[in-house]
Amino acid sequence: MTGERPIGEDDLQAFVDGRLPPPRREAVKAYLAEHPATAEQVEREIELREALRARLAFKAREPIPSRLRVANLVAARRRSPLWRPAAFAAVLTWLAIGGVLGAWGGVWWASRAQRQAEAVSVADNAIAAHRIYVSERLHPVEVPAEQEAHLVQWLSRRVGKPLTAPNLNAQGYRLIGGRLLPDSGEAAALFMYENGGGNRLTLYARSGDDAQTSFQFEERDGVSAFSWIENGLSYVVTAKADRAQLLPIAEAIYKQFETAGDPAKGRL
Repeated sequence: MTGERPIGEDDLQAFVDGRLPPPRREAVKAYLAEHPATAEQVEREIELREALRARLAFKAREPIPSRLRVANLVAARRRSPLWRPAAFAAVLTWLAIGGVLGAWGGVWWASRAQRQAEAVSVADNAIAAHRIYVSERLHPVEVPAEQEAHLVQWLSRRVGKPLTAPNLNAQGYRLIGGRLLPDSGEAAALFMYENGGGNRLTLYARSGDDAQTSFQFEERDGVSAFSWIENGLSYVVTAKADRAQLLPIAEAIYKQFETAGDPAKGRL
């Protein structure tokens, strides 16, 4: 790589988007091979990009509306001397989207990398807490599920945001209680669930920024975790399960709060 400019954020973003020429792509691959932490972050971005592409594929397959096609606009202009500002504005909007998104790419990458770093840190702490407390048989929680109202009120006050303990009965898990934990100088809430086979699952939450991220997956020595940030809270659901088993539970938790309506905005 002698004589080449250093690898920067623009190279990493272009690598994620598949826009690098072959020589530069190979240089970025060599750089990532030497920087595993950055390589892991880039891999997550690629996975997210592909997931978003798959989710929005139906939109990409839609044809451009005939009223916005250049030939039709020109023909309409010739038929009528009247200026049609709405149609012209629509065309400008389509043309501007690409430029705006491109200019915003660098800012998006930096802010997203910061949010991901926070999510990873919270996930690490959540996984560590899970390992410590799920194996505890006498005192796995501070407040039992029989005092759920008190538990939720107490944890909400300490975390600084209104929380609820999601109902996971349909997923085969019942709430057994929760506890308060420290996390990088902040208060964190841990809700613990157990299924009929004695397997335990934890849901971790702590106050964060007002950003939003999609699900991120972590796996550490047989323990899996899905984490995300939404409405000023970082969430992590953790269990000794594989990705396919844990994902439906994480989605069920997410959907419960999403479908709760506006009064539940900002809740766990």
